[in-house]
Amino acid sequence: MAAGPLRLVPFLALVCALAAGTTRLGAQSVVVDEGAFAITLNGRAAGTERFTIRRAGVGDDAIVIANAVVQLNAGGGVTELRPLLEATPLDDASANYQLKVSGEESAEISVRLAGRRYVSRLHTEVGEEEREYLARPGTRVLEEGVAHHYYFVRTAREGARIPAILPRVRRQVQLTVSAPSEEEVRVGAIRVQARKITLSAGDDVRHVWFDAQGRVLRVEIPAAGYVAVREDLVG
Repeated sequence: MAAGPLRLVPFLALVCALAAGTTRLGAQSVVVDEGAFAITLNGRAAGTERFTIRRAGVGDDAIVIANAVVQLNAGGGVTELRPLLEATPLDDASANYQLKVSGEESAEISVRLAGRRYVSRLHTEVGEEEREYLARPGTRVLEEGVAHHYYFVRTAREGARIPAILPRVRRQVQLTVSAPSEEEVRVGAIRVQARKITLSAGDDVRHVWFDAQGRVLRVEIPAAGYVAVREDLVG
């Protein structure tokens, strides 16, 4: 059944309210983390990601909103990603997600939780596609080319299996968490002690480094030649 174009306005209005310091929840919003990543693809400088993660509300009404502007140049021109994610603080599970893609690519994607499923809609110049994903407990949205989304796996324990939706590539996977290790990571001019975990689903392997506060410092996806390195730490 045909449907009209996606409307990003209501969710974007929520982000604007958060940035102003108040929300429809009637509570002050707090910045959990913000900063920037430098991105390389196959060893070549390819772009940047600037993001903010905010928490608003208390108790059962609390939400976490993460948004960013990602600019990537894979060699054929610049593609801009504007992801917007709503998650629940209790288990970091994703509740709603929207993505606007512009530049060399053009698309709009929405993913919303509807009972026991996630409903995803993809709108491009050639038409619209809808698909469904199983809403397993603790499901995360992990967008390809977006580093700050890994903040929502920071509490994962060794051996845990994390259901993940990858909206742009239209996949759902189960990522297994490896035993963590301790390493030093350079962030700008300083070196930071970090906890490294590996998330894997067969040949799909992702390495993520976190600091003691759970902030994402580095993300590597070897199969894609993707590396995102944190440029700064505030606080």
